[in-house]
Amino acid sequence: MNRLLIRWLSAYALLLLIVLMPTARAAEPVTSVPELDISRYAGQWYEIARLPTSFQKDCASDVIAHYTLDKPSQLGVRNHCRRTDGGIKSAQGIARPVEGHPGRWKVRFAPDWLSFMPFVWADYWVIDLDPGYQWAMVGDPDREYLWVLSRTPGMDSALFERLTKRAEAMGYDVDALIMSAPLH
Repeated sequence: MNRLLIRWLSAYALLLLIVLMPTARAAEPVTSVPELDISRYAGQWYEIARLPTSFQKDCASDVIAHYTLDKPSQLGVRNHCRRTDGGIKSAQGIARPVEGHPGRWKVRFAPDWLSFMPFVWADYWVIDLDPGYQWAMVGDPDREYLWVLSRTPGMDSALFERLTKRAEAMGYDVDALIMSAPLH
């Protein structure tokens, strides 16, 4: 009788746990834009917000990415920011497309002589893009990186909210975003 009672209580506790557990909402898959005109994407972009990254931990403000069309299918990348100590930090790299996926790129900031090593290339997926190329949202399939970019050094708060809701639906932790530029 004691064993039967223990089994019944165990089954009841397990059922109660399952019923009371918050249901996890499955995130949409991270997808990249189906089309990207690299010549229109090239140019200067201002970072509006980002998820924390080790390589940007000392970036306080004025975070800018500048893309140049180096070859028909390669972008030169120059990033810079104002550090917390007031100095300027910059990095140079390149980006190359992932074949068959116009909105997916691989970016490398390591020296050229290391380019044969796969781990020096990071995913750079344009996951949302203004048809007029005035704003972009960039992430990666593992949801570790997320940047909200704009052609201007600020962004409309309603647009920013719409973009972060889209990112959240894809499973990004938008509560952890670091603001780099003002919203208006």
